Amino acid sequence: MSRLASVRAETPDRVAGPTREERSVTAEGVDTPTSPVSPPVRIPVFFVAGGTGISAETLGNLMLQQFPGLDFARRKIPFIQTVEEARAVVRQLDAAKTEAVVPLVFSTISDETIRTEVEATRCAFIDLFGSHLDAVERVLHVNRTPGAAALHGVGDSSRYDARMKAIEFAMEHDDGASLRNLEAADLILIAPSRCGKTPTSMYLALQHGLKVANYPLVEEDFETGDLPRPVRGLADRCFGLLSTAARLSQVRGERRPGSPYASLGQCSFELRRAEALYRAHRIPSVNSASMSVEEMAAYIMQSRGLGNS
Repeated sequence: MSRLASVRAETPDRVAGPTREERSVTAEGVDTPTSPVSPPVRIPVFFVAGGTGISAETLGNLMLQQFPGLDFARRKIPFIQTVEEARAVVRQLDAAKTEAVVPLVFSTISDETIRTEVEATRCAFIDLFGSHLDAVERVLHVNRTPGAAALHGVGDSSRYDARMKAIEFAMEHDDGASLRNLEAADLILIAPSRCGKTPTSMYLALQHGLKVANYPLVEEDFETGDLPRPVRGLADRCFGLLSTAARLSQVRGERRPGSPYASLGQCSFELRRAEALYRAHRIPSVNSASMSVEEMAAYIMQSRGLGNS
């Protein structure tokens, strides 16, 4: 065989690309077969309580917020008040446990007998009440009182009644609807429309029993440097809310799309004038654009020295 024929015999007709098997080999030469990507596992989370479960839910969610990359399936189980109910709840909790995931159980159950029953679950039990109560007992040198009123129950009837009256006051004085008995307000929120006055007023009334009125600042209120006449003598109880022009325009646009009321220019104008008004009368204020109602309420109460009793 000639040299040319020998070369042709040893040379393939074409240079073939890598085979399917060859493509699965990494740079280190390790075979890495393709496998389907599993969907993220949803982690069951339970908030269990002898009362409403509001505290368990609030504190539990505060912890879960530290893990933003995980997906949680939340469920609240309130009013667990007998051993039989506790055992039924344990069966629900354990049914959610699999080989792949262990559910989280956040508990504010105060009754020791019921808490012990629920603690027998095969899930991860996080006691937000009992362990801390033991520490409080040691510090105070006083034992707890079994069956004491729940935080979100009626409890002290006078405080509960005061809270209900505060809610009625906030509803009556929402958005300047009534100016009657305005001097009885613990706090008066003033702001341009859609800056968050109503939800903040209701939250302060419901959670803290504060009588809160709110008064909208409209374009006519910016024509002079004075506070609007109804609140002019109550500046020491006023607190101002602000926002960003972009956020305010977005919120107003959902209510009245394409209107001058929702335009970026109008929102910017009202916010600038409102801020100048607050400064001129030394009224504290906060920008509500990126704050929750809870955060705003805490800031307002601290600034005005409210709720310290």
